[in-house]
Formats: sequence, C-alpha cells, structure tokens
Amino acid sequence: MRVLIVGSGGREHALAWALAASPLVDTLYCAPGNAGIAALATCLPIDVLNLDALVAFATETLVDLVVVGPEGPLVAGLVDRLEAAGIKAFGPSAAAAALEGSKGFMKDLCARHNIPTAAYGRFAEAAPAHAYVDRVGVPIVVKADGLAAGKGVILAHDLATAHAAIDDCFSGRFGAAGAEVVVEEFLLGEEASFFALVDGRHALPFASAQDHKAVGDGDTGPNTGGMGAYSPAPVMTPALTDEVMRTIIRPTVDAMAAEGRPFRGVLFAGLMITAEGPKLLEYNTRFGDPETQAMLVRLKSDLLPALLATVDGVLDRFDLRFSDQAGLCVVMANKGYPGTLEPGGTITGLDQAAKAALEVTVFHAGTRLDGANLVPAGGRVLGVTATGASVAEAQARAYAAVDAINWPGGFCRRDIGWRAIARERA
Repeated sequence: MRVLIVGSGGREHALAWALAASPLVDTLYCAPGNAGIAALATCLPIDVLNLDALVAFATETLVDLVVVGPEGPLVAGLVDRLEAAGIKAFGPSAAAAALEGSKGFMKDLCARHNIPTAAYGRFAEAAPAHAYVDRVGVPIVVKADGLAAGKGVILAHDLATAHAAIDDCFSGRFGAAGAEVVVEEFLLGEEASFFALVDGRHALPFASAQDHKAVGDGDTGPNTGGMGAYSPAPVMTPALTDEVMRTIIRPTVDAMAAEGRPFRGVLFAGLMITAEGPKLLEYNTRFGDPETQAMLVRLKSDLLPALLATVDGVLDRFDLRFSDQAGLCVVMANKGYPGTLEPGGTITGLDQAAKAALEVTVFHAGTRLDGANLVPAGGRVLGVTATGASVAEAQARAYAAVDAINWPGGFCRRDIGWRAIARERA
C-alpha cells in the first residue's frame, strides 16, 4: 500500500516509524515531514493546510491511505476533501472534528447527552463572561473556544488573572480562536490522557498516557505543547478504563452519530480523575504529541490494519496488543520555549544516544538539515523515547540517551514520569 502521513512533528515521526514496520506498506510519504522522518519516508514540500496540493498529490500518486496528524487540516476539512476524491483517510470529517475545533461545541454536546464534565458557561461577549467569573469565583479555567496551538487555556487562581484572560481572548490575543470563550469549573484530581479508535459506531480502547504540560520540573512555569509523557498511565486501571468507555467514550460516539456527525478516527480524551469519578476536560480528534511516541513504542500489533479497520467501520471485529512494558518520552526543546526561541545551534550525538541505553528511539519533532548539520526547526525538537519493565527503568534509559546528545542550545525537564515512579516506590 501507498500511505501518506500529513504533518511534521514527533507524532508524525512515531506514526511513520510504526507504519514503516508494516509489511503491508510498500511506499511511505510524509508532507512536509522533518529530518528524522526523511529516513523512513519520502518527504514532500507541502504545507499541512494546503488542502488542494495534498488532495492533488494523493490523487495523482494513487495513495491508498492518508493519515492526518495535526488538528488544523482536520478542522479545515481535509478528510472530507480526500473522501470526495475517492481516497481513504484516517481522521474525522470537519463536522466531527468540531469536538476539538470548538470547546463550546464539545461542552454543549456533553450537556445534551449527560457526559460527565466540568460545569461551564459559554460566552460570545466579554461582559457576561466577567459576570460569570464574579458569580462563581476562583479558582476557575478560561478557555479560548477554538484552536490556539495549546496556548488558549488559562488556569486562574485569582480574579485578576481570570478577568485578564477573558480580556485577552476577546482582544484578539488568540486570533479567531478567542471569538468565543468557555469558562469552566476548576476540577481537582489527577489528569490522564485516554485514546480510543472510533469507526463511527464502535469504539476500541487504544492506550492511556500521562503528559507533562508545564515547561519546568515539578510542573512549574508556563504550559507547553507537552514536555514528555509516559504510557500507560497507572491511574487508568482496568476498572477505570471500563468506566471511561461506558460513561464518556461510547456516549460521545453515540451522540455524534445521533446528531449527524459520525466520528471516525482517534478520540483523545483529556480526563480529570476526580473523587466523583472521571470527568472529561477536553477532546482532541487526533493522536497526541508526545503521548503517541510513548504509546507506539509499546504497540505490538501492526498499526496499519488498525487504521484501516477504523476507516472501514469494522472495529467491532478488531483487537490490539500492547506490550506490558512502560514507554516514556522526554522532549528536548529549544532554549526559550515556549516563548521566544534562542538560536538553536547544531545537534549531534544521536547515534551515541541510541547506543547509550537499551530500547531507545529518538523521534524528531522539529528538525531540518542545514547542509550536513542537523539543526532545530521549532520549539519542541526531539522526543527521546524508551521502554522498560517499569516507568523508572524507562526513565533511566531515556535520560541516559538524553545525556549522550550534544546540543548546548536545548533543554528538557528532568522529572518526566515522576507521578508514576512515586506510585511504583510507594
């Protein structure tokens, strides 16, 4: 089969790594890809939002399956365009991708179908949003309604911060994403990421993970796209997984089908495990980054048939196998991230990193070649990923590999996996 992956980050490198291992894949393309993906696939100079060029390439090259990585082209309708051209695509339609493209839509769907989530208000103007905050009090969460590259969520522990966040949204700080605002209850508990493949009618659990959003050790500093992750998340016990499927995932699948927006692709549920049970924080409608890296190194099944079963609507007759080992990904980022990036310099030592510890794979998230030199091309640059019999063992291997990489312009958190390791030692 000929497969095209759309995207350029660590998630897409992990997808390319898994799909390249499938005996069913004859030719692998990636648009636009990165320096690491180029070792596995033919990279194409096509932007992820250039829908015309993507559809044209897939049509002219007789691509059998397109796997869409990031949320932007999903919300923009790439899958709709591909299917209209007769090309199979893994990912939701634009109507179904509204679960991620509009936080207000997602919250309203939960309210209509009794899916457990935080109490909230949805506002198209600043004044009623301010009044809601004054009435409910703090702590509280302010969210730009649309896609804001992971930067549109503000946890406010005082009224001044909450009001400033509302003003930021409506003043255009997040562009069109801030045209509406969702203000919601601050939930207490432990966060987890849960993924399920969905074919429009059926849902199949994929895996769980736990991300580390804050830039600094001990979950300090501003939020990022993710500084590391591990899988599985110990908090997601078999009983809790069953509860999430029963109370959140399957009701969402049924609700989307009933409302004429059948969902096909991967549902990525951001959860808060509260004292009252799991509650939905948000939905993403694609694989996460860096969770995908930590999950796919554990996957024992061939990924391609799973994606095809999702597209073809036969997940009820499908199963997946994961290793019992833990997977852990440490993100190496350019200094200054998530703010103004500093000159990144040259990255060396990746071969030494792979030899420094067992079971290590270095996924590229934002890299390019400058002549023969590997240089950063973004904020999050590498995802150093390892497996181990425990999270502690996977962590030790990952950091041994990190320490073998020579990149003075980069940094990483040194505590990825700390919650799970604390559980293991308890």
